[in-house]
Parts: sequence; structure tokens; C-alpha cells
Amino acid sequence: MSDFWVFGYGSLMWRPGFDFVERETADLAGAHRSLCVYSWVHRGTRGKPGLVLGLDRGGSCRGVAFRVRGEDREAVLGYLRERELVTNVYQEVTRTIRLHREGRPKVAAVTYIVDRKHVQYAGRLGPEAVLAHVRAGHGRSGANSDYIF
Repeated sequence: MSDFWVFGYGSLMWRPGFDFVERETADLAGAHRSLCVYSWVHRGTRGKPGLVLGLDRGGSCRGVAFRVRGEDREAVLGYLRERELVTNVYQEVTRTIRLHREGRPKVAAVTYIVDRKHVQYAGRLGPEAVLAHVRAGHGRSGANSDYIF
């Protein structure tokens, strides 16, 4: 089984939680990072939702690509699905990313994009609304402000 890539754009960048053999800065075209997801589990509750990053359509995003051994595929994808698909606000997709190395090669990577039809999709909130959610949100993984700052 061949190695595969995972593209992280939020907490996966600093806390992947899985074994990898290589880590590289990468760009994804066609989607951008945004505080567009109401968090009901990790950084908030249904009554006081926090906000977390989602990969939303349009623009581009710089993130981190992780190369994972092929033999670890099922374990890593299982872990990521448990972590990222808790409420199904994200969709697991494979997208082409461009690595920041000699020749800027393109590789396919698994990533998670926001489902705009999901009830947790916050869309584009104004600064006051974002601040209110960040201040009030606290969930299983801690304060929303710790996630942001």
C-alpha cells in the first residue's frame, strides 16, 4: 500500500495526533480557511457554540501536509474520521495540493471541507458575532479562546 498525504489547515497543523513520516508546508487552491463552523463539541456546546476553522470554498489556503505510511492508512483515517466527523459538518475529500519544496510538486491529499448545508455552518459572521462566540465557547477540548489564540 502506498503512502498518502493529509492536508491540515487548523488544529491538525499543530496537533495532528497521528504518526507521519514527513511534514511540509503546502497550498490548496479553491478553498480558504475561515471561522465558519459552530462548535458544539470541542470548543462549545449547543447552548453556547464556539467557532472553529472550516475549509470553505473559494480562494486558497496555506496549511501543512503530512505524508503517512501506507500501512498506517486505515488507522490514521479512522482517527481523523473520529476527530473531524463528530457531527458531520465536514466532508472528507481528496484534493490536489502543492508542496513547498523544490519544484513545487502537486500531490493528492485527504482533507476536510465544510458542508455549507449543515446546521453548524456559520457562514461569514461579523466581527462582533465572532468575538461573542469565541468569548463564550467552551467544550470538550477547552475554551474557544485557547483554540483561536
